[in-house]
Amino acid sequence: MKDIERRILLGRVVGAFGVRGELKLESWTEPRSAIFRYQPWILRSPAGQESTLEGARGRDSGKHLVARFPGIEDRDTVEALHGTEIFVARSALPPPKPDEYYWVDLEGLDVKTVEGVALGQVSHLFSTGANDVVVVRGDRERMIPFIQPDVVVSVDFDANLVVVDWDPDF
Repeated sequence: MKDIERRILLGRVVGAFGVRGELKLESWTEPRSAIFRYQPWILRSPAGQESTLEGARGRDSGKHLVARFPGIEDRDTVEALHGTEIFVARSALPPPKPDEYYWVDLEGLDVKTVEGVALGQVSHLFSTGANDVVVVRGDRERMIPFIQPDVVVSVDFDANLVVVDWDPDF
């Protein structure tokens, strides 16, 4: 899949803010207000309908971001957007720094141990607070700490491969 086709989920609409059409957003960017830098947005409603939005702006309000979408002026319209996911094209994001990765770029890579034992493919990643975890699906599902270089020895996009120092029986 080409980068311009791949989409990254950056946040979602979690409610209305006031009565004049402002929305509360949850953002997974770092810092969370960076979500406004990456546009246009592809909005996907809970029913699966998609639309493109450009020109969203907002501010941090403590618990959530408060945003204004062009053309939305009332609370009823905002309430109808509750649960809408906010995606951007992967190409809208800056390239990662050396030895940093966008999780979506790791998904689908093959995973092998340092001894060459195939474990499967990267399904997804999640954060535990202590460290990130890569979920590998193969003959079974494995959860491997994404700790470099102790556990994740190398990531090679050209070879479509992640090499891990991991006991295949664990």
